[in-house]
Amino acid sequence: MADSEGSGHRKGVSLFGVSIEYGLHTLLWLVAEHPKRASSRDLAEMQGVPAATVAKIMPKLEKAGIVNSADGISGGYELAKSPADVSVLDVVDAIEGDRKLFDCKEVRRGCVLFGGTPPPWSINGVCRIHAVMLRAEKRMRSELARTSLADLAQGGRPEAFESLVADWFRDRTAARETARVTALKAARPPR
Repeated sequence: MADSEGSGHRKGVSLFGVSIEYGLHTLLWLVAEHPKRASSRDLAEMQGVPAATVAKIMPKLEKAGIVNSADGISGGYELAKSPADVSVLDVVDAIEGDRKLFDCKEVRRGCVLFGGTPPPWSINGVCRIHAVMLRAEKRMRSELARTSLADLAQGGRPEAFESLVADWFRDRTAARETARVTALKAARPPR
């Protein structure tokens, strides 16, 4: 079922929340190391995504050891590891936790015709539906584990654009420093 724009995206509920997409895109801005560090607000603004959402994602990535943070005007977040050492699965698990794809409720036990006592043939072994979901989950997690941030970053943005990005982040840091100095001067009592 394709959307009305014909992009090939399917409508409906997604397996992963938007935080995964925002988190991965945010980390890709840190791969190029334009800024040594970038604030969550700057990273959100650069992408046009909600700053509050990115601000909630970054501490989860820090707790998982994917990013480091530093306070201050030149503070912010930076990658804690090489992009080749951070898998998409690492990011997914950091943001959403190690969620199961499927939670089998053993519905097969509840057939009304069993009168509350399912016969052995109906419950022997692993539920076949659960088994296929487990295989699918294993394959999906394997694919996410073998894809790194370095893989995602390859060939993404031209060098000329990277230079613009670096300038933008530098200007943001300089503007914060200027605002800080101005505020300090304004707070001093006159002589």
